[in-house]
Amino acid sequence: MSSNIPKVLVSHPRFPESGLKLLQSKFEVTVCEGVEREEIVRKSKGVEGILWVNCELLNAEILDSAGPQLKAIVTGTAGFDYVDLAEIEKRGIQFGYTPNVPNDAVADLAIGLMIAAGRRFNEGFQKIVEQKWQLNDPLWMLGQDIKGSTVGIVGFGRIGQVIARRLKGFDVARIIYSGNSEKEEGRELGANLVSFKPLLRESDFVFIACPLTNETRNLFDKAAFEEMKETSVLINIARGGIVVQTDLIEALRTGKIFAAGLDVMDPEPLTENHPLTKLSNCVLTPHLGSAATRTRNNMSLLSAKNLINGIEGKPMLYPHY
Repeated sequence: MSSNIPKVLVSHPRFPESGLKLLQSKFEVTVCEGVEREEIVRKSKGVEGILWVNCELLNAEILDSAGPQLKAIVTGTAGFDYVDLAEIEKRGIQFGYTPNVPNDAVADLAIGLMIAAGRRFNEGFQKIVEQKWQLNDPLWMLGQDIKGSTVGIVGFGRIGQVIARRLKGFDVARIIYSGNSEKEEGRELGANLVSFKPLLRESDFVFIACPLTNETRNLFDKAAFEEMKETSVLINIARGGIVVQTDLIEALRTGKIFAAGLDVMDPEPLTENHPLTKLSNCVLTPHLGSAATRTRNNMSLLSAKNLINGIEGKPMLYPHY
């Protein structure tokens, strides 16, 4: 290609082809062959745009490597707690992200984890494998009913609201949520704002759907689990750092809470033989929230369009202000 065509780096080898083709129609695109940071740093030199598809730290090291000609960075994710926004803004680089597109896929997974954890899918499968399936025992493998339950949602943004809409079809008795302020969408969905501790005390199912911030980091600690019902089920589709994992493990081991369904953990990936993997009342999925084909394709197209606009000096479709 001609040397005056802007260069762009895509930081992950499995970026969907739909978004990649759109970028290639405009720019000279380099795609990382692996996910090692050293390769990303090396290949970022001289680029005008970066499409950051990893959840690895995006900081001054990357920006320094790219150079002063770097105009725009877009993440292929809705969350960006791994991004040093202050450093990006200080250098006058446009930054965008990919919100809203994954909301439905994430909410679907959240409901799946709710059912799997509440109805003891892990334990049931293990009973089959171990030939311990008990017939005609009315008390065998009792789980938690969703119909008639109280469901608490911590963080009532877009994803929290989609989860609430999904729950309406399950005939739950109440939906309550905690957050910084009452939401009009909450009134429309029949959900009520409560403070954090009453939400924990009253909920049969608790969804974590808030971003990871200084205020929410380690929000779910031993004290929080002490407030929850022994029959309650925790579902986390937000970020692992919102939960003190050692405290959660203890709560699950001792029966302080009934079960958990986690799509996010800390660290990711979990280390070999991690205690969470040994708990029969904990359902784990490997950060699959947006991992649905149509969703990922749509996210790739949106992030590509965002980056194109940033490099061409046009307003991004989804900038971070």
